[in-house]
Amino acid sequence: MSTKTIHTVTLAGIGPVELTVAEYGAGQPFLLLHGGAGPQSVNAFAELFATTNAVRVLVPVHPGFDGTIRPENLSGVTALAALYDALLEQLDLADVTVIGNSVGGWITAEIALLKNPRVSGIVLIDAVGLDMPGHPVADFFSLTMDEVFALSFHNPDPFRFDPATLPPAAQAIAAGNRAALAAYAGASMTDPGLSERLAGLEIPTLVLWGESDGVVDVEYGRAYAAAIPLARFQLLRGTGHSAQMETPDQVLRAIWDCADTDFSAFAR
Repeated sequence: MSTKTIHTVTLAGIGPVELTVAEYGAGQPFLLLHGGAGPQSVNAFAELFATTNAVRVLVPVHPGFDGTIRPENLSGVTALAALYDALLEQLDLADVTVIGNSVGGWITAEIALLKNPRVSGIVLIDAVGLDMPGHPVADFFSLTMDEVFALSFHNPDPFRFDPATLPPAAQAIAAGNRAALAAYAGASMTDPGLSERLAGLEIPTLVLWGESDGVVDVEYGRAYAAAIPLARFQLLRGTGHSAQMETPDQVLRAIWDCADTDFSAFAR
């Protein structure tokens, strides 16, 4: 079970932002950030994590997703990172591990680059954001939903649905999600300067990658880990871009094994 709270977080140059946050469990804090598939792509994983371990998992909805309001001047991944950094301050959290999938992984990396001492470690699950020649991020905005499913999962059949069969309200939310994703990540979903900035990052980092990821391939994931000095790369078998949906137990095991050692094993 979760509780849902709306927090008002004020950002310089943007003003007050309403942020919907679902919370699961109690204990060691984890901030879990969803990708372009929306909060439903991480909610079940958050509940599993909280019911099997003594953890408090916070799942914010990126403004503009799931029918929420995005202030017009809130755009770009760095702005979202600043928003969540301010949320950690407002909630007075400490020893936080930030976990992000896809665009949520990119936001996670940007949060780490803010070097807030409240954040003790990060986990990137098939993150985008890196500009790697020869290994582009799949052009999500030109793909059909069926193509997105095929690229996102080792076995897409259990996750497929026809968007045309959704009721009008759900179709409107899906359109809002797509518009918000474009506002935050841009068409390419990359930042050419990210790799260079990550080289100065000194935080324990676990990079998890689905071996069947067709959105960002395994070599892209290895490059992400290589760009971060204290990162460790782990390949996830029989899963794709949304590993926390497809093989949640495998992701949970990998994260908890590292969290249980306080990320000390990450250093090279």
